[in-house]
Amino acid sequence: MAKKLIRKITYCWRLFATGFSFFSFGVGGLLLWFLVFPILSILPGKRGQRIARAQNAVHYSFYVFIGLMHRIGIMTYEIKGLEKLNRPGQLIVANHPTLVDIVFLISRIKNANCIVKESLWRNPFMRGPILNAGYISNSDPEKMIAECVDWLQSGGTMIIFPEGTRSVPGKPCRFQRGAVAIALQANKIVTPVTISCYPSTLTKAEQWYQIPERHFHLAMHVGEDISLDEYIQIQPKSIAVRRFNQYLQDYFTQQRERYLTYGK
Repeated sequence: MAKKLIRKITYCWRLFATGFSFFSFGVGGLLLWFLVFPILSILPGKRGQRIARAQNAVHYSFYVFIGLMHRIGIMTYEIKGLEKLNRPGQLIVANHPTLVDIVFLISRIKNANCIVKESLWRNPFMRGPILNAGYISNSDPEKMIAECVDWLQSGGTMIIFPEGTRSVPGKPCRFQRGAVAIALQANKIVTPVTISCYPSTLTKAEQWYQIPERHFHLAMHVGEDISLDEYIQIQPKSIAVRRFNQYLQDYFTQQRERYLTYGK
């Protein structure tokens, strides 16, 4: 009886803490927009320097947010291979099992760009960081690819989820080809990052309040760089894109199964 009561109390606390975390995230977005970014914008520097400062501000705020979720008992986490990240001209491709994946990645990468859904540009809690940090909209696919390639070739770091949206638990990876097109056109560093979450939570099919029976564990495993030499030489480019996309799908499917089995 006592154990059931303790589990119930713990569950209720995590439910409250999860709601508090989402509330804090929203408030943090507004504070960045109306307080932090206006101050940063008056500092001297060109557009690239202003974007870098804004990306740093988002990085540190996400670092604090992940720390908050950890300290109040919602989640634990581990990172393997962090030293392979934070390199100029690096394209980071990752799977996308949970809602907090991008937050987790940016919290560990100081100056990272990413692709943002068009709908989020109208979100009052996200609009400030999106505009000031120079994130790229997916509203126009051709323009999106061109902007991502330019960013990488200028030495910037890019985070892309090839799935385009959160994974569906139990279903194989299905990647869109935009990430591969960007990688082959930019011809820069490509680093895979496998994210696993157990128990599964904050998926596309779940609301924020549908929390698991215990805290979740988020693991990030940074793989070795992927050589593009084999694919760059393939003609026509459409075949190269298709083959590289299939390689990534197979890679992440294998890695996901490996780490999910490890986590059980």
